[in-house]
Amino acid sequence: MNTLSLEKKALVLNSLIEGNSIRSTVRLAGVNKKTVMRLLVEAGQKAQEILDTQMVGIKCNFLQVDEIWTYVAKKQKQLKPDERTSTELGDQYVFVAMDSETKLVPSFIIGKRTELTARRFMRDLRYRIATRFQLSTDSFAPYYSTVKLIFRDNVDYGQIHKEYREDNTGERRYSPGQIARVIIRPLIGEPIRKHISTSHIERQNLTMRMQMRRFTRLTNAFSKKLENLKAATALHFYHYNFMRIHQSLRVTPAMQANLTHRLWSWNDLLQYNEQRIAA
Repeated sequence: MNTLSLEKKALVLNSLIEGNSIRSTVRLAGVNKKTVMRLLVEAGQKAQEILDTQMVGIKCNFLQVDEIWTYVAKKQKQLKPDERTSTELGDQYVFVAMDSETKLVPSFIIGKRTELTARRFMRDLRYRIATRFQLSTDSFAPYYSTVKLIFRDNVDYGQIHKEYREDNTGERRYSPGQIARVIIRPLIGEPIRKHISTSHIERQNLTMRMQMRRFTRLTNAFSKKLENLKAATALHFYHYNFMRIHQSLRVTPAMQANLTHRLWSWNDLLQYNEQRIAA
């Protein structure tokens, strides 16, 4: 991998973040599979370092949170009895936060869908966000107690709860059923009712499934290691926040949030340890 030119590395990374599989990238770039995997992990680690460094002191008004499902090695129901206690195998959830105004994704955490992961996630949000904001989540049970514990009264928090109408006729559908009703719950502080929503973050979930092959449903693409999943996700959000021009904003989310004043590139990522990025 060290013999690859920056242009070839950029070609590989572009292929990966556009939703191509590892094998497709090997064929398109003419690079060995192990080289692609090593580059993915190395670039993902650098992407995570950049996100940890740059995503601080953020000012936002409305933040939406959701979780997106994937798995590592096997789906949870396929794990053997001695594998079911592993935190690195089976079902994994990516907890993602999104600023609904700037479209910035300031934080994400990968783990089991548990109160412990939710608590880690909220602590990370508290560290990164510098202002009081309105937080919206779904009705995942641990959220309320976790938000109350981490933010106390320094947040305006509401939940949106969706009830679905079951359709048992014919073949069972893979997608969720028709929504029967939506319940909006103001819980902490004084959240603005019309802004209690998860619609923007749910659209971001679609972007993740479209641009990361390992998240695509009903295919044979999946993460073999948790390390690979974390690397691919960090790489996706580096590209999304700093490199991708948002269609409605006409700038990147990081530019819209005043975290940087320019468009970043793969060279900024690949040469990150050699020279600090000038925002």
